[in-house]
Amino acid sequence: MKSSEIQILDKKFREYIPEDVINNKVLELAERINSDFAGKEVIFVGVLNGSFIFAADLFRRIRLRARITFIKLASYAGTSSTGEIRELIGWNEDLKGKSVIIIEDIVDTGVTLEHTVDNLIIRNVKEISIVTLLLKPEAYGKKINIDYTGFEIPNEFVVGYGLDYNGEGRNLPSVYTLVK
Repeated sequence: MKSSEIQILDKKFREYIPEDVINNKVLELAERINSDFAGKEVIFVGVLNGSFIFAADLFRRIRLRARITFIKLASYAGTSSTGEIRELIGWNEDLKGKSVIIIEDIVDTGVTLEHTVDNLIIRNVKEISIVTLLLKPEAYGKKINIDYTGFEIPNEFVVGYGLDYNGEGRNLPSVYTLVK
């Protein structure tokens, strides 16, 4: 069976994680969160732009007393991380004393995650948990515990399901990896 390939701008990508596999994993993650946070009020913080599809799909399956808010950070140019975080949309919720779950589309180097966690610590939140659809263990260089991981993937560039290549490909229902 030949996997499907697509063209985005000047690059070719091959389907890596199909839509149905992603949907099953999102449901599994939501059920774990529902169980772990039963009886608690939770505020989810989605990191834009990449997490918006994952955040929406996950949040619809949450059966807790919950709210969601978003921050927008940028650290990528093309297919590689710049290592610098730019805060494009900031914090607009009072999070003091709250249980917070950060929603990430992907954790690779951990620079964005560290920035987000540091910002929550100075806001005196009660507890911080992290859920990510994708984790690149080879690239991850931080000591922050990831509480809920959908898929561990190699240190390769991926698009789809919210992730983009120069602004394109976010609307793909599956995750695709770059064809070298």
